[in-house]
Amino acid sequence: CNHRCKFCIIPDMRGRLVSRPGHAVLREAEKLVEAGVRELLVISQDTSAYGLDRKYDVNPWKDGEIRSHITDLSRELGQLGAWVRLHYVYPYPHVRQLIPLMADPDNGVLPYLDIPFQHAHPDVLKRMARPAAAAKTLDEIAAWRAECPDITLRSTFIVGYPGETEAEFQHLLDWMEEAQLDRVGCFKYENVDGARSNALPDHVGEDVKQERWE
Repeated sequence: CNHRCKFCIIPDMRGRLVSRPGHAVLREAEKLVEAGVRELLVISQDTSAYGLDRKYDVNPWKDGEIRSHITDLSRELGQLGAWVRLHYVYPYPHVRQLIPLMADPDNGVLPYLDIPFQHAHPDVLKRMARPAAAAKTLDEIAAWRAECPDITLRSTFIVGYPGETEAEFQHLLDWMEEAQLDRVGCFKYENVDGARSNALPDHVGEDVKQERWE
């Protein structure tokens, strides 16, 4: 990922996102359920962007067709008889289409989103090369909870990113106070070999990072 956090499983991963065809994902999931799997974890670098590189193409699936789009894929996965949990979903507008599936007791898509917000201040997000729409994100969270009150939201955040000021850190705390996420993980920024962020100015001291992490 572009900010090269040390907790990525494959920290040197590079290149464009590549999506598997929808029917291939469903076939694998179906075999897992037939083998006794009770919960399917959908994990990718950017699950919300699934199918974008394929222009949301349509492929045969059983007696019909399946579009390579996260909404269509989730709907079909939710019919396989296992729980479906979505990870690393960014709050793009079309994510709203997933919420009715989560609110439907007859669909296996769990009311759960793992969203790697990483920070809330727009300037920090810009330095991380991430979308900087934290205020709109709060509106999205409110809309999700209005439609699906049982939804659980999990995220991770980085403190001490190069250039993070005390005011930016306080902005993050204020945002989290308003967002009221259900589960949160926190990491202290550390340089990683080859990362673009290594060359950013105004690195935060270790004692300050520790204090903010605590």
